[in-house]
Amino acid sequence: MTVAHGLEESLAQLAEETAEFRERMTAFMDGLVAHYVLDEGRLVVAHAGLKEAYHGRSSRRVRAFALYGDTTGETDDFGLPVRYPWAQDYRGSATVVYGHTPVPTAEWVNGTICLDTGVVFGGALTALRYPERELVDVPAEREWYAPARPLVPTVPEREPGALAAADVLGTRWLDTTFGPRVKVPEENAAAALEVMSRFAVDPRWLVHLPATMAPVATSTLDRFLEHPDEAFEEYTRAGVTTVVCEEKHMGSRAVAVLARDAATAERRFGIADGSTGQVVTRTGRAFYPGELGRRLVASLTEAAAPLLERLGTDWLVLDTELLPWSAKAGELIREQYAAVGAAASVALPATQEALDAALARGLDAPALTALADRTRRRTHAAAAFRDAYRGYVRPTDGLDGVTVAPFAVLAGEGEAYAATRSHRWHLEQVATMHGHPLVTPTRHRFVDLADAGQRAAATQWWLDLTAAGGEGMVVKPADDVPVPGDGRRVQPGVKVRGREYLRIIYGPDYLDALDVLRQRHLGRKRDLALKEHGLGLDALVRFVAGDPLWEVHQRVFAVLALESEPVDPRL
Repeated sequence: MTVAHGLEESLAQLAEETAEFRERMTAFMDGLVAHYVLDEGRLVVAHAGLKEAYHGRSSRRVRAFALYGDTTGETDDFGLPVRYPWAQDYRGSATVVYGHTPVPTAEWVNGTICLDTGVVFGGALTALRYPERELVDVPAEREWYAPARPLVPTVPEREPGALAAADVLGTRWLDTTFGPRVKVPEENAAAALEVMSRFAVDPRWLVHLPATMAPVATSTLDRFLEHPDEAFEEYTRAGVTTVVCEEKHMGSRAVAVLARDAATAERRFGIADGSTGQVVTRTGRAFYPGELGRRLVASLTEAAAPLLERLGTDWLVLDTELLPWSAKAGELIREQYAAVGAAASVALPATQEALDAALARGLDAPALTALADRTRRRTHAAAAFRDAYRGYVRPTDGLDGVTVAPFAVLAGEGEAYAATRSHRWHLEQVATMHGHPLVTPTRHRFVDLADAGQRAAATQWWLDLTAAGGEGMVVKPADDVPVPGDGRRVQPGVKVRGREYLRIIYGPDYLDALDVLRQRHLGRKRDLALKEHGLGLDALVRFVAGDPLWEVHQRVFAVLALESEPVDPRL
């Protein structure tokens, strides 16, 4: 056995004690368990960590791992054993808390955390509050013992702005402050890397991608698949007292990253090519390449000038919708929706004419009459389908005819507003941009959920909005802000889509199949919305705090990777 790393001093001190004391210490240490399994298996505590296969087991190998960790068999330049990064491979469900190998700061890695922050070496004494997962630390008064290896490396092991495929490839678990723990499967990561590497903008602009939106619970009301009542009831059960109903724009979701000038872009984002921002899609692509993109950024920055001044920041990240839908989905509309509408407008009237002629000749068999009635309903449904998608089409030429509807201020210098401010605050801030020709306001109204009259008025507002061609609305808690470690799993927002808009999603005749559609499974989609929301908030918080780009990008990348999950795209 090697006697080193301070053990020789401990043995020398014990040698000066009495034989009785040494016997008591030997019995005490021999009786210690290798590790603790607490909270019904949800928490494992070991001196040097413990991989999942060893949890709750007892053997010489388990004890050695718990005491000393895993090593590669090599030694570093300081003569210390090279530790195998077992936490990088950990995929267990239990939280593992350990120490032994001092680190500059305690950080979560795949549900594990090392709390040894080297207080004896002049670092800090760190504690974990469980189950809140809050860290508390007290700095050392001084360096009590000089470490063989510096606690904080004098040379960074990695440039903060450097990205590597290893950061995102393979199956990975990510802990989030504002949401559940997230698993990113290997196959999802591979698909996301394909998109990112081929189509996405410079990753230094990609500090956020928006989460998917959860649909409201399915309605049982006659002729409705979705209805505001379910949204109001959901938030009432969650303890929310006031919600905001925001107009859901039918366009293309866009994240706008804006810098006041090129100097700001270089200082804050590391972009030195003279550009001052990007407006990106949900998959990280630029909405408009080249000069059109630069003009869009410049116009949007001009519109946001009052907001920059108001918040005292020289850069912003905005959550917006780019309108109209046809501006970027023209090909989809022509090849999918317009093709269906055109075919129906030709085939169904001809079929109806033939059936009516047959009935006029006295062929009034019940089956023929039923078919004629059904064809008549389908003809009307097809006309409603064409009206629905045509409502989101208007001519555009470059940026002429294009508008942007901002509805949230995600981040600025010193604060990730998405994680600290209410939706009421966000709407007040973006109102400073109204009046600029590029900006379309987001209509909204607040609802006291205890007031039946306000709920009824909001429902009528939704009915009027959708009857006039609107997509629907998004219902969000009005005054609540995200709470770290909140276990309530309250959706940040739910979409309530209008009856006519849903024809585009489920087909012209969907109202005849409501009994089947009401069996749709929403659980996976709603779970995905919570996970992506937590990842998005974490990315913003890390970027504002100045964390390395690769840590920010892991969260952004994970949002895109989760979009490969097999979830019904109509939800």
